[in-house]
Amino acid sequence: MLNSFIIVMREGFESFLLVAVILAYLRKSNQKWLTSSVYVAILAALAASAGIAYVLNSGVNDDMVQNMFGATIGGYVSQFFNNEALREAVLGALAVVMVGTLVIHMWRTGPKIQQRMRERLSAVSSKSSRVAAVLGVFLFTFLMITREGMETALMLLQVKHSNLIGGALLGLCAAIAFAWGWARFGHLINVKRFFQVTGIFLLLFMIQVGIYSFHEFAEAGLLPNSEFLHDATEKFSPDGLYGKWFSVIMIGFCALWLLVTSLKDRRHAHRPQITHLTQTESV
Repeated sequence: MLNSFIIVMREGFESFLLVAVILAYLRKSNQKWLTSSVYVAILAALAASAGIAYVLNSGVNDDMVQNMFGATIGGYVSQFFNNEALREAVLGALAVVMVGTLVIHMWRTGPKIQQRMRERLSAVSSKSSRVAAVLGVFLFTFLMITREGMETALMLLQVKHSNLIGGALLGLCAAIAFAWGWARFGHLINVKRFFQVTGIFLLLFMIQVGIYSFHEFAEAGLLPNSEFLHDATEKFSPDGLYGKWFSVIMIGFCALWLLVTSLKDRRHAHRPQITHLTQTESV
């Protein structure tokens, strides 16, 4: 439940901020007439993310797949979806690569993300044709939100717990509350620290997903000595002897990191004041 809560809270808040940047740019550039395409793109992105997540989780109809892709390719696709261990292993590996690289990319380019978004929006919204501008803003918003939606879907598929939905709903409410607080009291919220600590949580979660994907590849019989490797990693699966404590360890580590960095931030904030007082006294 904690995993799904933090995943949805972070991804939801990040999506809200992306939408806020897009809408703020359109208002400041006197292009409010393009905001309707943003809202349509958000609805389309949410529908696409939910649809893909449903297909990945539930599988597909074999006859429909073979009619679409032919007997050979359709057979491989059906085999992939019908083999639960293989499906979960591949999706877990995709989640590790996708989420891990994006978190690291956000850490490196985070301070410049708003500037780059505005430059891209300026390019797509300043088309001479109104249709081209609408399509440009629509596609830009759709791709940005769909990326967040697919990240969320891939990670939630790795949460093996009956309280997943409850945690996700609470996380969505928390993301809305954070977004409202950022809009109303932005100067009081340290967004940088929020994304740093949740980014650390996601990277730790990806380590757990990587172990679980390795476990599922062994169960699918795709690794040398698969039976031995499957038994050896059983204790590290989400329901295993050690794996069930991994979420608690992740939360504890992130809380400790946040505490230490908050104390450092306060210390740095007080140093200029102390220096200024010392200089005043010496004068």
